[in-house]
Amino acid sequence: MALPVTVSAGVPSRGIWLGGGGRQRLGRMTTADTATTSEAAPPTSVRMTGRQVAALVVLLASQFMMAADFSVLNVALPEVGTSLGFSTGSLQWITTTFALCAAGCTLVFGRVGDYVGRRRIFTAGMVLLSVSSLVGGLADSPTMLLVARTLQGLATAAVTPAALALLTTAFTEPGLRTRALGLNSVMMSSGFSVGAILGGVLTDVFSWRWAFFINIPVAIAAIVVVPIVVDESRAEQRSRIDLPGALLITLGLFAGIYGVTRVGEEGLDLVAGASLIAAAVLLGVFWAVESRTVDALVPVKILKKPDIAFGNLAALFIFGGETALIFFTGLYVQNVLGLSSMVAGLVLLGIGVGQIVAGTVGPRILQRVSPRTMLGVSLLLQGAFMLPALWATSDSYWLIPLIATQFVNAFFSMLAALCFMVIATSSVDSDAQGMATGMATQSQQLGIAIGIPLVSAVFAAFIGQGTVTAAEELTGIHVAIGVAGFSQVAVGLLLWLVLRGRARQAASVTA
Repeated sequence: MALPVTVSAGVPSRGIWLGGGGRQRLGRMTTADTATTSEAAPPTSVRMTGRQVAALVVLLASQFMMAADFSVLNVALPEVGTSLGFSTGSLQWITTTFALCAAGCTLVFGRVGDYVGRRRIFTAGMVLLSVSSLVGGLADSPTMLLVARTLQGLATAAVTPAALALLTTAFTEPGLRTRALGLNSVMMSSGFSVGAILGGVLTDVFSWRWAFFINIPVAIAAIVVVPIVVDESRAEQRSRIDLPGALLITLGLFAGIYGVTRVGEEGLDLVAGASLIAAAVLLGVFWAVESRTVDALVPVKILKKPDIAFGNLAALFIFGGETALIFFTGLYVQNVLGLSSMVAGLVLLGIGVGQIVAGTVGPRILQRVSPRTMLGVSLLLQGAFMLPALWATSDSYWLIPLIATQFVNAFFSMLAALCFMVIATSSVDSDAQGMATGMATQSQQLGIAIGIPLVSAVFAAFIGQGTVTAAEELTGIHVAIGVAGFSQVAVGLLLWLVLRGRARQAASVTA
């Protein structure tokens, strides 16, 4: 599943209602604005109702499951490949197939949820997740497994933006919303950590198939409980669904991601070139159509906002780099060092713990430092702490420095993700929260979908085809991680130089 990311202060508050008989509304503020001021909002004295607590629990449980499943399956990947006959070079398709569908459809499902009801979309996604997990657990061939991953990607595209939008609309009071989303961030990070350990246990003691089966009872529980404790939520002003826009962006993203993946496997052949050209044409037509559509799937004026554009650009590198690091860490521990899935899970635990710490302290940092400033710095440091893996050897003593550096890497990865979500959603109205969270989630999935194939292409270029030795595989891992790490450092530096001026401007306006 997707890397765990939410934001503990990542959506705009819609103003503060004064008490008493007068329903006077103070000026609308966003979290990007409040993060740049020196005066933090006073803590709320409002308590959650029993219904809100129940809604929070079930929504957090679903997000916890999504995060846990991502790390469970990553730990199990080498075992899956051996069991079903995937080659080392084609193993990345287990992740890419999922991300291809999740990235291509997230924005569409997020916007559809605004119209037809976010709870309805969430429940339908959970039903599909149950079915796809059953198919994946019973898979006896690569084709059957990839079909299951396709369906899981569609389910995630429906569930993730709907769950975030349900949280933002269920907790309208700014203090409660911050608290609820903060818990969401920590729970998803915890899910990643628990999943890393659980993946090793399930794979070693039972089978990799339980990486799929474990989703089913949680999904069924969510299907039963959500309609009881979560109120339906949809946009107040309903308009027609932009079907041409939805079709164009979905096909365009599919073509682009497939083209990138094809280049990684076969080089720039006729099929890959045609796919990339088709993607460029489809996305260009999408932009033209959306510019002239009244009820656009994504209003072009939103895409032209610098903060949203830069935030979503950063997401491609945040999540692309982190998922590539996780992917190659699993290969390093199990294929190069020859250790078990259990050990691989314990190594990945360092990433989960780093994300938990960042999810806990990150909101406090963003109360003192502008997210625009921290975004570039965090991405730069995320890449910098990926680079020590270049010195990893085939000796197992390297696990200790690897865990330590990945802990720091994960801390800055989560901090960058928090900044990204604040920036990407802070200027979008409540009626479009499904679209905003859909865009944010889609950028996350695009990073996963493009990052692993691109870095895997570098890896494959160095190890070649067929059987390789552990030493040759280690060389490929070094080069692949080096490319990913230096790319993050370069983009982080660029974003810092570009966005720090906007942070100063925002600070001078709110001073």
